[in-house]
Amino acid sequence: MDHFTFTDMKKIKRENLGDAVPLELFRTIRLIGLYQALPMKGKGTTLTIGRKIGEEFGVTSVNELFRLFEQLKIGIPVITHEDDKGMSIAVHDCFCEGLPVMEGKMVCDLEGAIIEGALTKIRGKRVSVREVKCNVHGDECCEYIVKY
Repeated sequence: MDHFTFTDMKKIKRENLGDAVPLELFRTIRLIGLYQALPMKGKGTTLTIGRKIGEEFGVTSVNELFRLFEQLKIGIPVITHEDDKGMSIAVHDCFCEGLPVMEGKMVCDLEGAIIEGALTKIRGKRVSVREVKCNVHGDECCEYIVKY
């Protein structure tokens, strides 16, 4: 085997510390390690990573994807609009909620890319996802526009 799968990630055998890590560690990796340390705020890296994660989730429906998002504590996604060209997804309780507001900043491209990868796999054809709202920007939730 030369790569890991999402199924591998679920194999947890930490007797003392269990399956959780603090949100501040995840935020540090994302917003200091990737966002501040990589060129273009790590956007190319997070998009590639997110798409791959979404593909590896192995979900077969939007409802299954949303349940997994919530189960993994990524956030609580809700479809706010849907038509034959795409949908809008609001994500409440996102990892960035509570961080300082920085106007003009949107930091949840990884989450959008996860949605993109999963929906592309579910639909069997390319889907594009763009973040249009973010708690860090001062919005009430993070929101993504999905185009089929």
